[in-house]
Amino acid sequence: MGPRLKKIQPISLTGLCFGILLLDVLSSSAAYAADPINKNSAGVALQGYDVVAYFTEGRAVVGKKELQHDWMGAKWQFSSAANRDLFAADPGKYAPQYGGYCAYGVSEGHKAPVDPRVWKIVNGRLYLNYNAEVGGEWRKDIPGHIARADRNWPKVSKE
Repeated sequence: MGPRLKKIQPISLTGLCFGILLLDVLSSSAAYAADPINKNSAGVALQGYDVVAYFTEGRAVVGKKELQHDWMGAKWQFSSAANRDLFAADPGKYAPQYGGYCAYGVSEGHKAPVDPRVWKIVNGRLYLNYNAEVGGEWRKDIPGHIARADRNWPKVSKE
């Protein structure tokens, strides 16, 4: 008699996405360690997206390398000089919450990357999420996730 093989059970799409997210977070945690701003290896925040455009145009817009402003150790890029100047005058008004890390991830106690096209402005603050599915989960309880993320961020931001 040979060894008996167990039947493999199918997994749900949500389970698969959560597993991928967890693997991504764990494998890249060193890249995010102790950095309060989500930026790439070149120091560009939010993958070069213009944070002011979320407020002024209501959409995600890619910024230009020649229109940038340095703030909190990151290079923030903008689609127009006007947007760059608005940000420079009041970065706290436009900067994403939790340093641009995934709002859902922070509510769960960890940093995670984001898709800059998955966003929502709540009470004048910009929140980003890992992907559309995670953003959908976050939207099911926005006040609860924000409250948990606000409590978690002081610790998470230092990890």
